[in-house]
Amino acid sequence: MAQKLGNLRAIYVVCICCMGSFLFSYDTGIIGGILTLASFEVCGCDETSLLYTLSLIPVQYEAQWLNLILQKDFRYTKAQSVTISANAVSVLQGGAFFGCFMIFPIAARYGRRWSLVIASIIFELGCILQIINSHSIACFFVGRVISGLGVGAATVLVPIYAAEMSPKEIRGSLGSCFQLFFAGGVCVSYWVDYAVKELVPPTTKQWRIPIALQLIPGGLIGLGMLLIPESARWLVKRGSNEKALKSLIWVRGGNNTAEVRAEFAEIIQGIEEEVRATEGVTWRELWLPSNRLRIAIAITLQLCQQLTGNTSLAYYAPQIFSEIGAGTSNLLITGFFGIVKLISVSTFVIFIANRIGRKTAFMGGAFAMGTCMLIIACIVATHPPPKVATGHINSAGAAGIAFVYLEAMSYNLSWGPVAWLYIGEIFPSRIREFGVAAGAGSQWLFNFMMSQVTPHAIANIGWRTFLMFAVFNYAIIAYSWWVLRETAGRSLEEMETVWGSAETAFDVEAVRAKAAAAWDKRVEDGEVGVDEIDRGRNGNGNGNGSGSGSGSGSRSGKGGVEVRHDES
Repeated sequence: MAQKLGNLRAIYVVCICCMGSFLFSYDTGIIGGILTLASFEVCGCDETSLLYTLSLIPVQYEAQWLNLILQKDFRYTKAQSVTISANAVSVLQGGAFFGCFMIFPIAARYGRRWSLVIASIIFELGCILQIINSHSIACFFVGRVISGLGVGAATVLVPIYAAEMSPKEIRGSLGSCFQLFFAGGVCVSYWVDYAVKELVPPTTKQWRIPIALQLIPGGLIGLGMLLIPESARWLVKRGSNEKALKSLIWVRGGNNTAEVRAEFAEIIQGIEEEVRATEGVTWRELWLPSNRLRIAIAITLQLCQQLTGNTSLAYYAPQIFSEIGAGTSNLLITGFFGIVKLISVSTFVIFIANRIGRKTAFMGGAFAMGTCMLIIACIVATHPPPKVATGHINSAGAAGIAFVYLEAMSYNLSWGPVAWLYIGEIFPSRIREFGVAAGAGSQWLFNFMMSQVTPHAIANIGWRTFLMFAVFNYAIIAYSWWVLRETAGRSLEEMETVWGSAETAFDVEAVRAKAAAAWDKRVEDGEVGVDEIDRGRNGNGNGNGSGSGSGSGSRSGKGGVEVRHDES
């Protein structure tokens, strides 16, 4: 019962902080659709173009369209549209890149919990700036940069917090929730874009509604984090062992079981070994051989994730579906694209995450995505879409759409959820903030690069864009085989052994045995009551001392971790 409650609490904690991932994906998802909305993209035009445009609009919306065209919300010309599209996506990534590195010293000093609250507030401020119809694309971009700071901070904090709070038995599933919420955000964003296109008249309100809806998940992060405890590992690192024990007991189900005591002993021993081995060392410890390798992997892993091509599909899905023959149904097809991604990552989290190794997922996913991209390139090259978009989708277009869906499935069953999970679990506690920040910052930097390249690639080299991604995916298979190491089923403290860190590795099993021996000695010496022995054996008690007693304390000693219950 205690384990089930603990798992539920861990799921709750991860779901709250993973709203940061939902924000990240929702924002990047809506912008691609917003850029295709008439209310956003229509600019000044000559009389002939104006009459032609009005002839395509339903009679009841003609007056609103005329006002819109003359109003020119963002005051840019048709010739600037490709550049505006690229910048609208990439300025958020620029802000996110700096947000990654701004937040990690804050997270190290004030904890993961309050840092997520700060990230939430920053994002909300940026979102409000985007909603204001200032008639200035510069103001819109400033709002996206500020929102990017909050989103970038969240992408650093979420994998750290999820890895530190999750039991190792289900860490694969919970760590993959980052991608589950990412897929959920993308799916919701696509359907919001489709809904406003079909149901909302093409006025300023049409593009403001999708952006304003971001305020809801942004607020949920800040409010939700106020209701859950701080990371036990961060608290131990700050010397607050009593609070750390309470946090660990809460997130493991509220019972002071032998498993919780052993895990707490392992956490303390791991952090003590890190401090002992690197005491007095600052930035130089990043250059220890094992740490240097892990930072390099965090950076290159994020590069590989972008080179799979799936992020480009997420950002510019409506444009890409038009390129492969979706015609005027591009937003509807994009909506189903989001559903496919959500179902795929849900399948991974529920049925696959804890059953296969990380390297298997990386290599299998890269092979599947490369094959799909190659087939898409062949289809578009041999059966190019019509130059004038229509509502009819021919057989070649349908095949191209199907393989884009299959590519998305492959990504969300592998690289999507596993990359963030992997980065969150490979670093030691002492440099975890910086390591994950380096990975997340790299992700945003490479995101920025791909968001700039993709629209121009689609416009200039067409089907060769997909061929390019196919080559990248096949190269990633070799990278995964030769460079990455298997981490599935290992605790965070065991990662030092996995990565060959002679300076900070320790015998985890010996630490667990020492904690158990310390407990047995206390029982033999009569220091533990019968009711506490029963609680330790079967988890029927409350680890925070509720019931007949209250209060709890902890200290680290030679025999591991001693847990003390003081009668009130």
